[in-house]
Amino acid sequence: MMIPTIETERLLLVPPSIECVEAYNAFYTNGEASKAYGGPISSGKALGRLKEDLGGWYIDGFGVWAIKEKESATIVGVCGFWQGLGWPRELTWWLLPTSRGKGYAKEASIAAVAHAYNEFAWHEVETYMHDSNESARALVERLGGVKSRRSQFPDGLSRDIYIFPKAS
Repeated sequence: MMIPTIETERLLLVPPSIECVEAYNAFYTNGEASKAYGGPISSGKALGRLKEDLGGWYIDGFGVWAIKEKESATIVGVCGFWQGLGWPRELTWWLLPTSRGKGYAKEASIAAVAHAYNEFAWHEVETYMHDSNESARALVERLGGVKSRRSQFPDGLSRDIYIFPKAS
């Protein structure tokens, strides 16, 4: 399978690779940075997450891209799509703390959502987050996400599910 690369003004969304190990380790071993993603976890488990993210492309036909700054060629996070067993498919992202507040999550998310509608031909693109994740909710709303429903998830929690409009 060929995983596409997406280019935005400042970023490249590239296939996950061994080049991402440092970023995954820095993110997932940092308890504060990765708390919404089950962290902190060990370096070995962070490598396992990278392998899972790459495997998603081959099993599901979609997955997350590594976010690479064009200017520095540095991996600063991930953005794309994830779906666990029994979970709805979602737009997801994470950024290293040093790369937050620069608009990267918004820029990458806009590109990923457009790719899902235009290239994957999906009829809808959704996302969700823990109720306490105010920064994620704020980004989703800035991206035009509209709350469509509240659902019970396999982990026993209920979450709001947002749908992104298809860009004209």
